[in-house]
Amino acid sequence: MHSNHLLLEEPIRMATILEPSKPSFFPAMTKIVGTLGPRSRSVEVISDCLKTGMSVARFDFSWGDADSHQETLENLKTAIKSTTKLCAVMLDTVGAEMQVVNKRETSITLKAEDKVTLTPDQGQEATSAVLPINFAGLAKAVKKGDTIFVGQYLFTGSETTSVWLEVDEVKGDDVVCVTKNSATLAGSLFTLHASQIRIDLPTLSEKDKEVISTWGVKNKIDFLSLSYTRHAEDVREARDFLSKHGDLSQTQIFAKIENVEGLTHFDEILQEADGIILSRGNLGIDLPPEKVFLFQKSAVYKCNMAGKPAVVTRVVDSMTDNLRPTRAEATDVANAVLDGCDAILLGAETLRGLYPVETISTVGKICAEAEKVFNQDQYFKRTVKFVGEPMTHLESIASSAVRAALKVKASVIICFTSSGRAARLIAKYRPTMPVLSVVIPRLKTNQLKWSFSGAFEARQSLVVRGLFPLLADPRHPAESTNATNESVLKVALDHGKASGVIKSHDRVVVCQKVGDASVVKIIELED
Repeated sequence: MHSNHLLLEEPIRMATILEPSKPSFFPAMTKIVGTLGPRSRSVEVISDCLKTGMSVARFDFSWGDADSHQETLENLKTAIKSTTKLCAVMLDTVGAEMQVVNKRETSITLKAEDKVTLTPDQGQEATSAVLPINFAGLAKAVKKGDTIFVGQYLFTGSETTSVWLEVDEVKGDDVVCVTKNSATLAGSLFTLHASQIRIDLPTLSEKDKEVISTWGVKNKIDFLSLSYTRHAEDVREARDFLSKHGDLSQTQIFAKIENVEGLTHFDEILQEADGIILSRGNLGIDLPPEKVFLFQKSAVYKCNMAGKPAVVTRVVDSMTDNLRPTRAEATDVANAVLDGCDAILLGAETLRGLYPVETISTVGKICAEAEKVFNQDQYFKRTVKFVGEPMTHLESIASSAVRAALKVKASVIICFTSSGRAARLIAKYRPTMPVLSVVIPRLKTNQLKWSFSGAFEARQSLVVRGLFPLLADPRHPAESTNATNESVLKVALDHGKASGVIKSHDRVVVCQKVGDASVVKIIELED
């Protein structure tokens, strides 16, 4: 894998671009988060999604009820068993999302330059003249000339399934708008986004709390995607809520940055959150088009330096209805990888798209090609410089393991860990080879029953670029008492050989604890 890496600065023979890519056990180092829904909830489709590279399944509670999501999750569990592919579960909250309610579910056609009234009176039927919304405070938040977007699930305001409105006047609790483009809205629920307007709704709604405390607790979710995160306090409140629900104290919180308010407080949010989701759909509307790329590059850089996963959304919208992405979308995916993102999140493309499996496959292939020209040397030096000296003990071991692996051209780095932190730190330095994170379970008790840790830690690695978890046998100790206890290492090496990432005469870098010492060693395999 490492021998295929080039730098974009180096001259590349154009003919080599046409050479087919070699198949790999790991489709790409960059992870793919797939949103499961109407088009992707059967065991067969989910199995294919897992085989083509989906490592995190997202359940979006903006639509559907807990029962339908539970049925999908049960199908996911069946697919995991049949494919033997590990997959994490992400619950996406509704948050401070305004919605248009279309009870009759009839299509609504809006014509450019016509007027439409947004009203909090949800007793009214949705028509081309009146759109009932779920928020009574909109009239107090907007003024004449403000911009509002309405669409089903995802919207841009530039195509026929979403509409761009301009506030014309405020009448009591109603907001009268002028339609700027013709569009047809179909479905029972549409998202409403007021550009650069502060909406006084809680980040964690009562509905969200109910879903987390029931569905989330029952299924021991790995990640909580906190929609419309605007302040660090939003993350702290969510973490406090999770801590009151047993196993969810281990659930990682990914702050979803969706508006200018979240962007303004990005640094403090990053400190509190376990990861960041750059929600480019809503944020792309709040920001001028020429500023979107700047936010992405800046946010991903900050996440990289903090060693926290950065997830980018809205990359191949056109594949919701088409088998191939546009040229701009394909380039956008590659640029996200070159920027340093950990994962690509697919929303409507897999939720209601016609080609969920093909979309995951296509995005994975683009990621893999982009990774070949990722400037790891420059990235490594920049990260070491940012961390500075003196390094912490763990940071020093992690960077040394990556440096050693690069120098000896190792085919893989194997890291033994209990919490997953050491493996994540190694991945932070973006080695060109996969990092096999061997999670060694620990026995724990709540004074009522015994249980093993490790499953959470293993699955939570599935959103980190280049990190591939393996759950070890709990009978092996987390820390070897001597350097000769190689049984866990043999399991890891056998897994690497079976995966095709380790071959005879390859060199492997191993990072583990022996007694009180952290050891980085280089192994050369025999026949």
